[in-house]
Amino acid sequence: MNRIELRLISLLMVIASLLFSPTVFADELNAANTAWILTSTVLVLFMTLPGLGLFYAGLVRSKNVLSVLMQCFAIACMVSILWMVFVYGLAFGDGGGLNKIVGMGKYFITGMGTDSLSGDIPETVFFMFQMTFAIITPALIIGAYAERMKFSAVLWFSALWLVLVYAPVCHWVWGGGWLSDMGFMDFAGGAVVHINAGVAALVGAVVLGNRKGFPQTMMPPHNMTITVTGASMLWVGWFGFNAGSALTADGNAGMAMLATHISAAAGSLAWMACEWIKHGKPSVLGIVTGMVAGLGTITPASGYVGPMGALLIGLTAGVVCYFATQYIKRGLKIDDSLDVFPVHGVGGILGTFLTGLFAAEAFGGLGLDRSIGAQLSVQSVGILATVVWCGVISYVLLKALDMTIGLRVSAEEETEGLDLVLHDERGYNL
Repeated sequence: MNRIELRLISLLMVIASLLFSPTVFADELNAANTAWILTSTVLVLFMTLPGLGLFYAGLVRSKNVLSVLMQCFAIACMVSILWMVFVYGLAFGDGGGLNKIVGMGKYFITGMGTDSLSGDIPETVFFMFQMTFAIITPALIIGAYAERMKFSAVLWFSALWLVLVYAPVCHWVWGGGWLSDMGFMDFAGGAVVHINAGVAALVGAVVLGNRKGFPQTMMPPHNMTITVTGASMLWVGWFGFNAGSALTADGNAGMAMLATHISAAAGSLAWMACEWIKHGKPSVLGIVTGMVAGLGTITPASGYVGPMGALLIGLTAGVVCYFATQYIKRGLKIDDSLDVFPVHGVGGILGTFLTGLFAAEAFGGLGLDRSIGAQLSVQSVGILATVVWCGVISYVLLKALDMTIGLRVSAEEETEGLDLVLHDERGYNL
């Protein structure tokens, strides 16, 4: 066999490998995208277990540290089962007369096998990725009712809220619902996750009432080391949250990751500066809370804006969320214990609205299909719809549970601490 024949055979082998590669066609499995979404799924679950759990656990008093960890862990387990049984179908199913409001089918994930695809990744991977979003959203609400809500009420509220609030809003935005048809822009969960969780948290804090002694008694975090550890895990995990939402391993995911990091850093510094100027000293709690505000606010915009847009969004988030926190706690005297609404709710509203501005090419974004004014109108409709739906349903659920099983532990049990009262354990045996 001469040299020309060898080269011809080699060329034919290359052509054959390209023709029969599973990553060539968009409607077939893409190994690179699959690997990235598998990784992102792990990162998002890492945000809840252990990231959010540790972040919240350090912020409460030592007598309630286990109760918060238990709530995060139990919600993760419960949501996983509900997601498999029917909630995934409500969020991403199709068919039925209510398809623009809520999905139908795919219950018990029927028809989903190793060969079924969602785009060019396995549907099992998409199912798992979206499950981690469904897990962290009700877990975020824990921060509003920490240290005073019955564990049974936590589980019932989280389950019913997942079905009646999270699944419909998720379908509106990501499942082909009416907001998606309007062109509403929410890349990774500004409305679906952060506005939803924030509004439910505010309603929960109002319905449940303040902790015993609030606001007269100081209730500082019992272990800031744990909180900073959890916050650091949140920052790392958020790359899966935002960059993973591209559902591809490409430049869009890379830009989303860059925007996420820049906004987190800017939010941290902006919050720290506000605190330094107003109180004379920057706190560790302040800088990590600013980080979460920056991350939550960039979430809806992360796949649409450039680095400068991310910087401005992060700086705005740090300032606005800082003053929102002060107003909720000191002005309105609402005991949203771990600042879920002023950080996630306000940040989600702010970021979702600003997406319609900074996504425009004039501000370094990827561009809009309509004018800035028209897009801001669509964003406003989505924000209002999410706030109203979540607020009303959350209020009804909480009042119904209060009249049946009761929401709150007794004053004596609250004084003793939920770790012993509800779980018969202590976080620290020293």
